[in-house]
Amino acid sequence: MNQELLTKKENFWLKNSDWVGRKVRTRIILACFLLAIFLFLPWTQNIQTTGIATTLLPSEQPQEIQTVIAGRITRWNIKDGDFVKKGDTICVLDEVKSEYLNPDLLSQTDIQIQAKEQSVLSYNSKISAINDQIKQLESVRDLSFKKTVNKIEQEQLKLNAEIAELTAASKNAEIAKKQFERDSILGLEKLRSSIEVENRRLKWQEAIAKLYSAEAKVKIAKASLENAKIELQNIRSEYGEKLSKTESERYSAISAQLETEAEVSKLRNSYSNYAIRAGFYFILAPQSGIISKTLVKGIGETVKEGDAICTIVPDGASMAVAMNVKPVDLPLFSKNLHVQFVFDGWPTIVFSGWPQTSYGTFPGEIYAIDNNINEKGEYRVLVRPAKGEKPWPDQLKVGVGARGYVLLKTVPVWYEIWRQLNGFPPDFYKFANTEKKKK
Repeated sequence: MNQELLTKKENFWLKNSDWVGRKVRTRIILACFLLAIFLFLPWTQNIQTTGIATTLLPSEQPQEIQTVIAGRITRWNIKDGDFVKKGDTICVLDEVKSEYLNPDLLSQTDIQIQAKEQSVLSYNSKISAINDQIKQLESVRDLSFKKTVNKIEQEQLKLNAEIAELTAASKNAEIAKKQFERDSILGLEKLRSSIEVENRRLKWQEAIAKLYSAEAKVKIAKASLENAKIELQNIRSEYGEKLSKTESERYSAISAQLETEAEVSKLRNSYSNYAIRAGFYFILAPQSGIISKTLVKGIGETVKEGDAICTIVPDGASMAVAMNVKPVDLPLFSKNLHVQFVFDGWPTIVFSGWPQTSYGTFPGEIYAIDNNINEKGEYRVLVRPAKGEKPWPDQLKVGVGARGYVLLKTVPVWYEIWRQLNGFPPDFYKFANTEKKKK
């Protein structure tokens, strides 16, 4: 029985061997054809990197809200997870420094400023009065000076007149002397009487007396002239001293006024500082965002200058991805090079060689490349959303992990397999700007 079954099977395979051979050959040829087509399909070379979501602007990154002054917390207006707008009050502080504890500090400082300003006004009045006094002294000095100059001129004229009289008296004395001598001789010759001779003697003596009187008047006139000149010099010295003293008083008043104005300026500065410090008691949100964590707890806790009290995550940040690139791959990167991202938490189907067929990826373009290496021995590359393409998800937050596929040159599959088997790097491909393409 078994022998017959074997014989029948042998006969069946013998009859159908030709058909089976043709079918196998057909499948082999079809497989080779499909393999050839697959090997010539386009393959996009890529570099896979990892990174985290961040922001382009430093002002949009999560930041700590710090105190400007030391104080004691008296009230909280927020809690973790609250959304605050720019300018909203986070918490309220109370003063802890002794020099600012006075509740009437601003009003008392304002009173001091007003008192000092009144002092400045009084100094202005004093300076004006001194200026008037100086003008009056100058006016009196000028009048006295003119009066004395006129007196000097008068004394000079008087001296000239006395000198003229002295000259005339001297001539008269000479003439009287000569007449006396001539009459004396004539008297000896009995040509003149003794009475005439005595008359000549009297006239000569009178002329001599007038001469002495004229000399005395000239000396008196000279002394009066010298006294007038001395009086003029005394006027200059006296009023110079008075004006110098008054000028000194004016400069002292001006100096005191300037010192008072400086004190007013200091008090105003202190007033402004006190007013600004009063505003620091209210810790305000620097920008709109979500309070992610409060770092100081409770009421009545004391904080120092610069202490962080909470962390805020800004709203509406310009998202980006900070990728870490190995130095060996850095030459293949350039600005505006396209990158495809897969973000943690978003469903994706990735075909690294065929990015067009991938699902759940988000396009980006390289914005900046660091020139210094970090502590991990890698370079940081910032990637922003690609313009005019699929937008990144709105729910993306700072710190979310990302896996990037940097798209390089498109080559056939067989070339990529050959490159991978030989361990060659991807082909260098410099991204062409869209503007150049348009041109």
